[in-house]
Amino acid sequence: MKTFITAIFLSILFIAQNLSAKTNISHAIAMHGEPKYNKDFISVEYISNSAEKGGDIVRSSIGTYDTFNPFTLKGTSAAGIGLLYETLTTGSSDEAFTEYGLLAKSIEWPDDRSWVTYTLRDEAKWHDGKKITSDDVVWTFNTLMKKGHPFYKYYYGDVSEIIKISENKVKFLFSTNTNKELVLIVGQLPVLPKHYWENKNFEETTLDVPIGSGPYKIKSFDAGRSITYELDLNYWGFKNNIVPIKVGKDNMGSIRYDYYKDRGVEREAFKSGEIDFFSENSSKEWATSYDINAVNEGKIKKELIAHENPQGMQAFAFNTRKDIFADKKVRKALSYAFDFEWTNKNLFYGAYKRTDSFFENSELASSGLPTQEELAYLNPYMDQLPKEIFNEEYRNPKTDGSGFIRSELQEATKLLKEAGWVLKDGKLENSKGEIFEFEILLVSPAFERIVLPFIDNLEKLGINATLRTIDSSQYQKRIESFDFDMVVFTFSQSLSPGNEQRNFWSSGAADTNGSRNIIGIKNDVIDLLIENLINAKDREDLITITKALDRVLLWNYYVIPQWHISSYRVLYWDIFDQPKQKPKYSLGFDTWWVNQNKFNEISSQRSSN
Repeated sequence: MKTFITAIFLSILFIAQNLSAKTNISHAIAMHGEPKYNKDFISVEYISNSAEKGGDIVRSSIGTYDTFNPFTLKGTSAAGIGLLYETLTTGSSDEAFTEYGLLAKSIEWPDDRSWVTYTLRDEAKWHDGKKITSDDVVWTFNTLMKKGHPFYKYYYGDVSEIIKISENKVKFLFSTNTNKELVLIVGQLPVLPKHYWENKNFEETTLDVPIGSGPYKIKSFDAGRSITYELDLNYWGFKNNIVPIKVGKDNMGSIRYDYYKDRGVEREAFKSGEIDFFSENSSKEWATSYDINAVNEGKIKKELIAHENPQGMQAFAFNTRKDIFADKKVRKALSYAFDFEWTNKNLFYGAYKRTDSFFENSELASSGLPTQEELAYLNPYMDQLPKEIFNEEYRNPKTDGSGFIRSELQEATKLLKEAGWVLKDGKLENSKGEIFEFEILLVSPAFERIVLPFIDNLEKLGINATLRTIDSSQYQKRIESFDFDMVVFTFSQSLSPGNEQRNFWSSGAADTNGSRNIIGIKNDVIDLLIENLINAKDREDLITITKALDRVLLWNYYVIPQWHISSYRVLYWDIFDQPKQKPKYSLGFDTWWVNQNKFNEISSQRSSN
């Protein structure tokens, strides 16, 4: 009897606590503060009411593809395949981190953010006309956690359970109430149709045309060579503009992606009019390859479009699983062999800035010495961290740009000697008689001209570095299995880093094929800082912890930082119109539209050439 009464009392107490907890119900949720757009908003500010739907455009991609399932580790998915799928919520491109209802019409959560509930829109339909239900959401989440890409396990690792409340209502329960971004990121879940996938092998590659809930369907494809998406004019989200965050977007009548073997061929195809839109990633080509009639006559628009996105870290990335890169002194030594100033002057036409942070071009980037707020997170681990963090400003090696880097190579030699590597007969050897040699793996031939001077400098140190360029499919497989010595890699970041940092830097991710911890970092302090970051109490705290994490990553010399530019370099045939107002944090191509009169004029000019 006593046990029964106690149980009753505890149940009443639990109910009372939950009743007393404030529950929020809204059209949107912000990471910190309030959403920019209130519940009555009609559209975001960076769209145009003049946008028209229609027109056929051609875009491009490099390499090939072998699957229409982008949610697993296997295969290379087709470009643009995300156009088929919608998420529970989606963000705006003029806020740091806010999610607005998409498939979900409302979001419900308590003040402590220990769970979140989504109510699905009654209008939301799959391409075959069937209603999207909570069964689809539950099946999707459980399947992605069990059979999907390893990313999902890290991103949603603090989700303890998903529960179907009703046909249109689903609840996510969390194992913690300190992971404040969970209530936002679970909304980013791409929802898949249970009735389509449940009797298929989800883990295998497939070229069976899938169904989704997005504004586009697959119209046709030539396996590995091209794929065409057509706008679904019956798309549920277009009706009566019921989804304000989507108004004015997804305007192209069809989008075809053509595949090319390399960027050079792709670039020439664009200039000849076979491709409508092109993003240029080479400063040399940007400076030298577009003095052509089509550009000079205004048929092709060439634009630098500034943005405020964090640039992350593009770098030579070490695979620290390899014995030769296990020593921090070795990694630091090799950083002296990369002459950015000469590279920027002679190869890039001075277009770039050196990257000094894993969160470059944002308020999240560390600089100078740690603040008192940062030290509160760093001091407890002082004996586990490089001492330089506390008394030196991180700086990349800097040269005079002449190409003569004798003093830098001398410093590198000193560090290598301290690490047990000495020069014998022009070759760097360790005490075991092993020669210092490694391979730099590339996927783009355009990078070879950049890497070769770096290799020349390494040779002066007695290091035998070689270069290998492979196709995109092979490259992806080798990256996913960590089968490389060094690669050129980009670690992209958002304005609100959180759970994805586990996938980038955590010890657990280091042993998980397909994770983005390609470096193989296993560092207890970094693991702790990641958890602190995920559990940041407010925006200011998040910024502080991110800067602390940045310092630890930098001072461990896991990468040799390269460069960045804070603008999009885009070229496009003059067939598009676009909104006057640009979004801060994206190019906003999904808000552009085809001007049919321009299209007809340019088409006639193309055909006459």
